[in-house]
Amino acid sequence: MNRNKLDDQSVERSLKALNTSAGSPWSVVDGKLHKEFVFRDFSEAFGFMARVALVAESMDHHPEWLNVYKTVRVDLATHDAGGITELDFALAGRMETIAG
Repeated sequence: MNRNKLDDQSVERSLKALNTSAGSPWSVVDGKLHKEFVFRDFSEAFGFMARVALVAESMDHHPEWLNVYKTVRVDLATHDAGGITELDFALAGRMETIAG
């Protein structure tokens, strides 16, 4: 998986491909991929985070996130690269699958 920072055009193309499902879209905020996932309740939100944590650990790529009740706010960037990489989009895609 490429850990080099993507240029703006590559990020835009990848965002379009990622944002094909219903629900709130991913966007770029402060140089990071950003999304808010909203679940039915805290247990569902926490379960999502637990499942994502296992995937993130296996990818050796960890999100910045915040959980407040039924909302999970996510920011993804590859700090070593100084921006968004293919790895961030791969993790975002896995999150979409898990949130299903």
